[in-house]
Amino acid sequence: MEKTSKDIGIREVPRWDKWIVLSLQHLFAMFGATILVPYLVDLSPAVALLSSGLGTLAYLLITKGQIPAYLGSSFAFIAPIIAASTLGGPEGAMIGSFLAGIVYGLVALLMKFIGVRWIMYILPPIVVGPVIMVIGLGLASVAIDMAMYVPGTDEYSTTHFTVALVTLAITVLVSMFAKGFFGLVPILFGIIGGYLFALFQGLVDYSPVRDAAWFKAPDLLVPFITYTPQFSWTIAFIMVPVAVVTIAEHIGDQMVLSKIVGKNFIEKPGLHRSILGDGVATMIASIIGGPPNTTYGENIGVLAITRVFSVFVIGGAAVLAIMFAFVGKISALISTIPEAVMGGVSILLFGIIASSGLRMLIDNEIKIGLKRNLIISSVILVIGIGGAFIQVTSTVQIAGMALATITGIVLHLVLPGKEESYGKQEMFSEENK
Repeated sequence: MEKTSKDIGIREVPRWDKWIVLSLQHLFAMFGATILVPYLVDLSPAVALLSSGLGTLAYLLITKGQIPAYLGSSFAFIAPIIAASTLGGPEGAMIGSFLAGIVYGLVALLMKFIGVRWIMYILPPIVVGPVIMVIGLGLASVAIDMAMYVPGTDEYSTTHFTVALVTLAITVLVSMFAKGFFGLVPILFGIIGGYLFALFQGLVDYSPVRDAAWFKAPDLLVPFITYTPQFSWTIAFIMVPVAVVTIAEHIGDQMVLSKIVGKNFIEKPGLHRSILGDGVATMIASIIGGPPNTTYGENIGVLAITRVFSVFVIGGAAVLAIMFAFVGKISALISTIPEAVMGGVSILLFGIIASSGLRMLIDNEIKIGLKRNLIISSVILVIGIGGAFIQVTSTVQIAGMALATITGIVLHLVLPGKEESYGKQEMFSEENK
């Protein structure tokens, strides 16, 4: 896409008043999804905002201020964080997140010295697509439980389910019919609309907001200060394989972003820098108790609509997110959002995650009817969603999505006819050889 005279370039600084408005727009675009992730995995939304801002600033620094991308909480890590927290508490999940960030760094190092084609060689669409479907479908029961039941019980509630369905309906309607920027923030509109409806149903308690201070430092989880880190191979096997999938998604995001801005970010500043930026952002989040970070499609959409590519605008949004993290009443207000509202939004979100895996297969024109592709996708889906696991030792287990990912990669490497699993994957086009 060619740059026009109305575009604001990557290194341009808008007038201060316009700068603030444009940065707020990016903040609103990421806000709903970024606070939803910590809400679902029982982490602090304030810390998620803080880690999002710090991670984005680190990303901009590592990519030399050449890629206008905003980073927020990653949905791919929801199920692994829940599983890791069950085994080792939130501290265990943070250790796993840090290890996933290290994987990003190692992959970036390999890309720096041997190029990018190897990662796509072992991660074709027929592997990544079904694994993404596992991520979404594996969370389906979480969304339904939040939507249908009284929080903390197994008691079915018509009121709660009605709130969830109204929230879902608002999210769907905004997603389908809203234009421009508003069409990019259906999650935010869904949460606000569902919240107002829940308020009239008597499900909102404002006492935490009244009691909260205006200024309050986020509740950080800092290793060697608030807890002593303990390594676990089981948690490592739960968290680390997710990084492999999110790296493949990251590459896709960079391709889309390159087309929107009209610059080849894969070559300059280089895919190794952008992946390292993601990894460092995830490690920063893990050190302070936030969920792993990733580049946000919502903010890429804002770039496409506004044609404002300034990294200073992105940096401004990051600074605002950091400031919001220290406003105690904002954190308290987020905590008053009823579980049913989040459940209603999650029904659509988790379904979209699963559908995006299917879309990857369709976009790359993968022939799912071929025996090789059918076998790989089928095995990944059943192992991942079914909850299969391998007990390596009495304390080490490879389970769920990790086992599904590893199995899919192995099947892809050993079964004949590898070329059938790539389809028209852009990474293997002539221009990228």
